[in-house]
Amino acid sequence: MSDSRAALSHSSRRVEFHDELTPSQVYAVLGLLDAAVRTDGQQAVSEQGRLQLRGGRRPGVRHLLLHERAALAGYAQLEDNDPVEAPAAELVVHPAYRRHGHGRALAEALLQESGHRLRVWAHGGHPAARHLARLMGLTLFRELRQLRRPLTDLELPDPVFAPGVTVRTFRPGADDTAWLALNAAAFAHHPEQGSLTQRDLDDRKGEPWFDPRGFFLAEREGTLVGFHWTKVHSAERLGEVYVLGVDPAAQGGGLGKALTTVGLRYLAEERAMPTAMLYVDADNVAAVTVYERLGFSTHETDLMYRTEG
Repeated sequence: MSDSRAALSHSSRRVEFHDELTPSQVYAVLGLLDAAVRTDGQQAVSEQGRLQLRGGRRPGVRHLLLHERAALAGYAQLEDNDPVEAPAAELVVHPAYRRHGHGRALAEALLQESGHRLRVWAHGGHPAARHLARLMGLTLFRELRQLRRPLTDLELPDPVFAPGVTVRTFRPGADDTAWLALNAAAFAHHPEQGSLTQRDLDDRKGEPWFDPRGFFLAEREGTLVGFHWTKVHSAERLGEVYVLGVDPAAQGGGLGKALTTVGLRYLAEERAMPTAMLYVDADNVAAVTVYERLGFSTHETDLMYRTEG
């Protein structure tokens, strides 16, 4: 394996760094993540992180494997692609190996590898994660809320679009370049979403949940001005406002609200989803207010911690 090395060892514990994982390592990590979901009730690693497990080397991405003797007991991912912010990380310990200091060992390895400039997600904000953040001297700086609302009683006014604006669905391949440009413009302030590449889009198009019928594009005179990409979590019976974006030049005219309505109606009427969900930063007061007026309320919260300075 190219550029893999042992980073830390203590008694029977060993932490390794890898620029890419073998198929057997990917399989083992996915098994660990599944075990953690069954215990915790939610994913410890984001969708982007899970996509970055597969498909070989990714620029700026490193994988940390923590072994307890021969068993994979923990996993962490470090991504250093933001030109301004510190590297971002996610970590998880297998439920069968918790309370043995493995989480702290992973966190210390991440701090060492990042030069003590680090941001770490605590999905769900569980007490153990908050405790670990305090032990490592990290401070809270971002709160990402998951909002939900029932769709069984969905009653929303008909969407109203400005003159000349029409809505259609995404055409894979034909709309890729234009959508990536619009996404970058709409999320210029949001490096995680705004930096999506063709490879990132292709990864999502290759997922079983992808369905262009639920990917709505608003255009004016042949130019994309907004979009609402929905996602269906079939096993959980959840419809998601996956990504909603509006060109900065078209903001303030109600396009976002109209596109939200289009997507929610699709999820409720065509996909028969009983519940809708979405993610929004807690400090994005304008967006939170819009969603609350649409009947959403906070279901759970993800927290991000970082080193000082």
